[in-house]
Amino acid sequence: MVKRVLKRDGRRVDFNNQKIVAAILKAMDVTDNGEDIVLAAQIAQAISELDKDEMTVEEIQDVVENYLMNSPRQEVAKEYIRYRNKRNIARKAKSNEIFETIIQAQANDITRENANMNADTPAGMMMKFASEATKSYVDECLLSDPVREAVAGNYIHIHDKDYYPTKSLTCIQHPLDIILEHGLKAGHGESRPAKRIETASVLACISMETVQNEMHGGQAIPAFDFYLAPYVHKTFEEEVDKVSEMENADYSDLKTAHIDDYLKRDLTGLQGRDRAFQHAINQTVGRVHQAMEAFVHNMNTIHSRGGNQVVFSSINYGTDTSAEGRCIIREILNTTYEGVGNGSTAIFPIQIWKKKRGVSYLPEDPNYDLYKFACKVSARRFFPNFLNLDATYNQDPEWKADDPKRYIHEVATMGCRTRVYDNRFGPKTSIGRGNLSFTTINIVKLAIECMGIKDKEQRIGKFFERLDWALEISARQLDERFQFQKTALKKQFPLLMNGLWLGSGKLEPNDTIESVINQGTLAIGFIGLAECLIALVGKHHGESEEAQELGLRIVAFMKDKINGFSEKYQHNYSCFATPAEGLAGKFTKRDKKTFGILPGITDKDYYTNSSHVPVYYHCTPEHKAKIEGPYHQYEGAGHIFYVEIDGDATHNPEAIMRIVDLMDKYNIGYGSVNHNRNRCLDCGYENAEEGLEECPHCHGHHIDTLQRITGYLVGTTDRWNGGKLAELHDRVVHK
Repeated sequence: MVKRVLKRDGRRVDFNNQKIVAAILKAMDVTDNGEDIVLAAQIAQAISELDKDEMTVEEIQDVVENYLMNSPRQEVAKEYIRYRNKRNIARKAKSNEIFETIIQAQANDITRENANMNADTPAGMMMKFASEATKSYVDECLLSDPVREAVAGNYIHIHDKDYYPTKSLTCIQHPLDIILEHGLKAGHGESRPAKRIETASVLACISMETVQNEMHGGQAIPAFDFYLAPYVHKTFEEEVDKVSEMENADYSDLKTAHIDDYLKRDLTGLQGRDRAFQHAINQTVGRVHQAMEAFVHNMNTIHSRGGNQVVFSSINYGTDTSAEGRCIIREILNTTYEGVGNGSTAIFPIQIWKKKRGVSYLPEDPNYDLYKFACKVSARRFFPNFLNLDATYNQDPEWKADDPKRYIHEVATMGCRTRVYDNRFGPKTSIGRGNLSFTTINIVKLAIECMGIKDKEQRIGKFFERLDWALEISARQLDERFQFQKTALKKQFPLLMNGLWLGSGKLEPNDTIESVINQGTLAIGFIGLAECLIALVGKHHGESEEAQELGLRIVAFMKDKINGFSEKYQHNYSCFATPAEGLAGKFTKRDKKTFGILPGITDKDYYTNSSHVPVYYHCTPEHKAKIEGPYHQYEGAGHIFYVEIDGDATHNPEAIMRIVDLMDKYNIGYGSVNHNRNRCLDCGYENAEEGLEECPHCHGHHIDTLQRITGYLVGTTDRWNGGKLAELHDRVVHK
């Protein structure tokens, strides 16, 4: 007897002969002789009595065809076959339509899902083909029924779903010292440990480029200054040897001489050992600068993922106060300020200044001069962004100012905002860890569904019930993905799991990664708090104290519930202020189709990112900081604070410093400043004029206008999807 049916999506359901009867009757209904329910029932009964416990849908359909062909109603068999073919074509039609847009290099939200990826190149096209085909496979074969229904219902979004079958993880903060001290093995090649700054710079690039191919998210270096500092002094020692050889003198004792700072100075008037000492420093600084130039150049030109994109890279720095660390900081800032190529702004790496009182923020701090320089660089080049180590939730009591490895206890972030710090299964650190996967909840739809309830308290109460359900299904989905990811073998990630991921060094090639990946995080994000609040109380949190109070209550509820999942599932769950890019318009488009145009809610082509005040809302930077700052303590998986300023920021680095002061005042964890920057690709002229179409210097029309999309820069909006373009159009200056 047939008991179960294996469906195309991998689900197993109970055998139901009435479905067979219904399908046969549909085929009979279009013939001249009409229906024969007795024959249809006989065929269904015969199939149910076959000596099999389980049959696939295709097997059942084949048997139906055979029975019909051997019955007096052969004309029905022809209609049944025709109907079956039509269904197969219909299932493929959507995929074929998507593939056609990729082939024609059409600019739409599918090919422009990620502005950092060029879907028009052969490699980009190939990745989009694979991506779209894989998403369907995931929906049909890897998701449980409740999760599939939540995705189909537009309640949740599974990020990087196309990478789901690969079992890959999202991102990692590279423990670069392991690579620099022990060398790198990647593929069929390997390198020796670094001995000088140039090699260290190259290995840093190769490490991130190689691991990018093993993961589906970004790559970051948590302590760029600390990791590279030792190779500044090694380079200095080489330069001492060179000057000794050049002058036929023994200056070897200079290798241990105290160096206050690595600053280039004129050699005029210097003689003997003083001249040799300063010459070695000058040469060292020159080599460090060239190494930083090479690093930035490589991070903007070395492609990964089959040549489809440059590495989504970030570097954190600012708290190494040693002379060597300061040299690294100064020269990466100098390089960034000067620009790459003919002076253009570097898109990668995303640079993050670690702001900390006593180290790199106040006038009396040892790195205050470099902090001021960082603000000047950010005013011209958008980077660095600013990470507030003084925020209450970014502090670690283990951090000590005299600890040479204090960076271990400093939080680091990815440029887009991803944060990994707290850890239930190992040390509290960002290093060697990352996010495993994340899922975002459409809290706007949950709120819209409650709008019909007239009583406010009942409406809000019902919303929290729905939110509780969405959180439960998201946690379940992430655990299901974790159970799938953990079956991957170490050898599938030859560099990542060769000591870079925390604890992976002890694994053998054929071991699964199960024992180490719990060091990472599972993030549950949300989008559209502003629209959610408008649906519930009529105003968003930027314009109403009542809405702000409810908004904080919502996100605090999410954090508490998510913390409970950590105990229930024994993972590092955390709450995420989702950096929606491709998702910015997806939720909205479907909700608009379902609910129509709702003023302030679905009347735009995007939902506001996470807990941000809407981009169209006019307010001061301080008001924005006051509203958004309190949410960061709940968003442990990542958050960011943006301010839009007008005018030419290159002449106003103090404006950047004022924004960082607001971060300090309102306990904000991570932030950056957006401003306008145009560059003529013909002559290199730059200015901050809005809507510049013709260069005032050479009258050329090849104008590159930098914009920030979700934490990273894009020199053209040609690759932005519709939702993000609409958001860009609505952005207002905060003043």
